[in-house]
Amino acid sequence: MQVKNASILNLVAGNGNILRNQSGVVMKITILLLESPYNHQSADSAYHFIQAAIRKGHEITGVFLYNDGVINATALMDPPQDDRHIASRWSELGARGIDIVACIAAGKRRGIIDSVLVPNVRISGLGQLASMIRKSDRLVTFGD
Repeated sequence: MQVKNASILNLVAGNGNILRNQSGVVMKITILLLESPYNHQSADSAYHFIQAAIRKGHEITGVFLYNDGVINATALMDPPQDDRHIASRWSELGARGIDIVACIAAGKRRGIIDSVLVPNVRISGLGQLASMIRKSDRLVTFGD
């Protein structure tokens, strides 16, 4: 399920029922993030979507960082003090028990390896994304 960023927050922050299955049970959601931080709104939108989904009682099965999305997890970023620290956001979500995974192949292409990841983010292959999707009711993609 791919939803445009402008409307994604309304799905959860609005009445929340849109993301419930037909029997009204809380949804299990996997997030796929495809874009790098700071150049696109996708990372911010995904983070705020996750926060809203949790507030509504939904379960985030995991977050998979793919393509340029792996750059979101690098400990090498050092934004100015007056700017948000996107990598720290992912680390904080990981510390709360959400499985945050950077794609190993996409990471290697961009110089992202275990030693440069923020805490609470791990590196794994596309099989991990398949496993997350299998355990989920919905896949929500951020980015192109």
